[in-house]
Amino acid sequence: MPEPLLDVEDLSVSYLTDTAEIGAVDRVTLTLQAGEFLGVVGESGCGKSTLLFAIAQLLSPPAEITSGRVVFRGQDLVRLSDSELRHVRWRDYSVVMQSAMNALNPMKSIGAQFKDTMRAHERISADAIRTRSAEVLHLVGIDDAHLESYPHQLSGGMRQRAMIAMALLFTPQLVIMDEPTSALDVVAQRSLMTQIKELQQQFGFAVIFVTHDMSVIAHYSDRVMVMYAGQVAEIGDTGSIFESPLHPYSRGLLDAFPSVRGPRRPLSGIPGSPPDLGRPPSGCRFHPRCSEAMAQCTTTEPPLYSVGDTQVRCLLYAEQLRDAV
Repeated sequence: MPEPLLDVEDLSVSYLTDTAEIGAVDRVTLTLQAGEFLGVVGESGCGKSTLLFAIAQLLSPPAEITSGRVVFRGQDLVRLSDSELRHVRWRDYSVVMQSAMNALNPMKSIGAQFKDTMRAHERISADAIRTRSAEVLHLVGIDDAHLESYPHQLSGGMRQRAMIAMALLFTPQLVIMDEPTSALDVVAQRSLMTQIKELQQQFGFAVIFVTHDMSVIAHYSDRVMVMYAGQVAEIGDTGSIFESPLHPYSRGLLDAFPSVRGPRRPLSGIPGSPPDLGRPPSGCRFHPRCSEAMAQCTTTEPPLYSVGDTQVRCLLYAEQLRDAV
């Protein structure tokens, strides 16, 4: 295997308050190859967005990286100063936020925001800015006349496309996306995702994509990472996980998602709710909600076990691997 584009090692993030330390991300390890599309799924509050912000080095107090490394193209981003990060961010990796209406400045035109982004990273003429801004808008299917438009004058889908265009101003090698389709209808969502995938294949950038929508992950990602209570529950090839999920939580997520095709089947939700990350349960964090929990699940915290090409955090596989030996 070639050297990964991104190597996240034992990354932990806590929200440090006066009364508690809330561990939102707990010892997450993952690698991402150049040109790969990694989907990240899980319930609200499981740490997905915090993980992305930690990778992008966009955390703000009270959130703080408490341990681990984020090695991007051989550099540990955690150790870089703000001025050093400014040379890397947007040029080599960029971020598409969840709500474009909130992420874009409502007081500036789209063109003015593109200009600010480009001039923050290099000396560039007004003509070159205009040319590049028009190019990236055309890439996402927007007429360059909208460089003069303000965010409120664009539809939700167009605002998200404008954010993606801004993320591609410097043709980065990694684009980090935090639920960019969550506020869109299904037609706009499908159109946007198809365009993202086409752009990825055209330019070869890698994607980390957070979503609640399992169908988006099934159609567009190469690998999927399932998070629960700040930890990686399962990570592996998308096809393998959708065909035969190993973790009871992964199975629960898939069983809770409806399909518009195939035979009708009853949906079964996951009982209970995610734990308080300020006081996570002992042992396996999923055991209070798990129908397959064993006695040792209440006391023994499972590591990630390798089962084929998939890694899964579940003591069911400790028994299987022991029997195989």
